[in-house]
Amino acid sequence: MKVLQNAVSGTMESSDIQITIQPVDTTDIQIDLDSSVEKQFGRKIRQVITDTLENLAIQGVKVTAVDKGALDCTIQARTITAAHRAAKQEQYDWKEIDSWNV
Repeated sequence: MKVLQNAVSGTMESSDIQITIQPVDTTDIQIDLDSSVEKQFGRKIRQVITDTLENLAIQGVKVTAVDKGALDCTIQARTITAAHRAAKQEQYDWKEIDSWNV
């Protein structure tokens, strides 16, 4: 999937995460994380975001994540939604997504 534009998903409410995705000129996945639990869970949050983007075959993006204590399933859902919005995709393959082991 190719990211074509900036996109946002999620809120800044408690137990949620706001994910912003924007295209960059490299093939890297860059993650800027702001989380009150970064010391305890920062590595895991970054890993869920990276795994989700890799499962969607997305490269060359900068992700800004503002975490307010979101669970892994919420992080994954917000990342998928932002990625589809950024790629201007309106179709989801839920069977494939459900088979991911994130």
